[in-house]
Amino acid sequence: MSTFKISTKSMLAATAMLAVMAPLGLSAKTLVYCSEGSPENFTPAINTTGTSFDAARPVYDKLVEFSRGTTSVEPGLAESWNVSADGLEFTFKLRKGVKFHAVKDFKPSRDFNADDVLWSFNRQWKADHPYHKVSGGKYDYFGDMDMEKLLKSVTKVDDYTVKMVLNEPNAPMLANLAMDFMAIHSAEYAEFMTKKGTPEKFDQEPVGTGAFSFVAYQKDAVIRFKKNAAYWGEKAQVDDLVYAITPDPTARYSKLKTNECQFMAYPRPADLPEMMKDKNLKVINQSGLNIAYLAFNVQKAPFDKKEVRQAINHAIDRNAIIKDVYLGSGQVAKNLIPPTMWSFNDNTKDYAFDPAKAKELLAKAGVTTPVEFDLWYMPVQRPYNPNAKRIAEMMQADLEKVGVKAKLVTFEWGEYRKRAQQGEHQMAQLGWTGDNGDPDNFFFLRGCSGARPGGQNITKWCNKEFDDMLVKARALTDMKERAKLYAKMQEIQKDEAPDITVAHSVVFEVMRANVSGYKQSPLGGHDFRGVDVK
Repeated sequence: MSTFKISTKSMLAATAMLAVMAPLGLSAKTLVYCSEGSPENFTPAINTTGTSFDAARPVYDKLVEFSRGTTSVEPGLAESWNVSADGLEFTFKLRKGVKFHAVKDFKPSRDFNADDVLWSFNRQWKADHPYHKVSGGKYDYFGDMDMEKLLKSVTKVDDYTVKMVLNEPNAPMLANLAMDFMAIHSAEYAEFMTKKGTPEKFDQEPVGTGAFSFVAYQKDAVIRFKKNAAYWGEKAQVDDLVYAITPDPTARYSKLKTNECQFMAYPRPADLPEMMKDKNLKVINQSGLNIAYLAFNVQKAPFDKKEVRQAINHAIDRNAIIKDVYLGSGQVAKNLIPPTMWSFNDNTKDYAFDPAKAKELLAKAGVTTPVEFDLWYMPVQRPYNPNAKRIAEMMQADLEKVGVKAKLVTFEWGEYRKRAQQGEHQMAQLGWTGDNGDPDNFFFLRGCSGARPGGQNITKWCNKEFDDMLVKARALTDMKERAKLYAKMQEIQKDEAPDITVAHSVVFEVMRANVSGYKQSPLGGHDFRGVDVK
């Protein structure tokens, strides 16, 4: 018989780990993700934030998917598809034998089929759909990407064939269908919730076909998922997936060091050198498909004048922000799209830091200084903006030097976005991480559709020349012709200055050294299929 000894230190460490794990009800094979915030709900169609998309992603599949770690589109719930020569008709052959999750008192009586696809499209598209107005009835992605205008019909050919017909060709359409807002839901589960008299719970207790099924959510604390053993695709490697909601990046780092979680996103740049030296951790990074910006509300004077917007651009020292806040993990943004994206126009003339020029333009616009404007800063950390309050304070100091007093304002994240989308601000920080690798997914943020009240274009800028090119580019399949239009659009946007393009960042993520199989997404989301903890 062999013998072994356990040190007091090891026993204490093991006891501490059990104390952490016991309340979560974790099994031996568990991955804990220290997430940065609480989801609004678990239906991607009614969300616009990465936090909410991340929370729903384990549960759902789409017709087509992005291959993990890439922007390449691959089969999902549609195992194949055909596109007509004119680009107007998409015929999807659906995968057979796909099981929906069972949760609490709901057990599906049938497999996934075409009815679920039509239900998921029509909830967002058709005002007479029984769930269209449930949970507020706002479908910002569907609206801002012009899906209502693009779709002519979506019909069931048979139980496993769906035909989608467009009013005009749309080059990014397949990539758009791979985005989170096009997650496919169970029509049977929706009917079940309606009969129970609790349709709103459909969006809070999700049922999908994904690699993990939903177990429970404790607001502002934890989300629990379990492995879907019947999953049709790449199987989960862990039995339990837990999101430990931890808004503070220092607290996330502390939990990672003590193995209370095995993965964290959005580390503080100042912590990265120490993280990289820790043999128990792995730090990964890649250039982000992202943009941080300060939006001007062009519907509010004096920001309706281009000279005022240009003046504020000249007043802000973006290089100082990159140095002080991003600590080498970002670069000044010349355009809305990052330089790694095709169609980036390096010939765009950017605004130099020039306080004297800023004063001159303010005077030319008839603005008498001193003057006060509000400047909203985000209450959350994002890959494109590691410290929104600090950036706002630096902008405030710069603006003071040109006679502009900036009143700093913030709200809870959901309220912040809602108010900004309604156009209550004068100047507001926001940003974007691309959803599909196509430039259209950035430029739509300045399109006229998104400038409506509640839309994602919080500048409320609507330029006909820019918008006409945006629409035209979507209908083209020739990338060179699309790139020409996007190059011109970048010049228009920079001259019109509906915003200050602040930074593109490098995206860092950190995990325990025993985590394997994770692939960093260029789209900024987190996908834990295929991820193991040894």
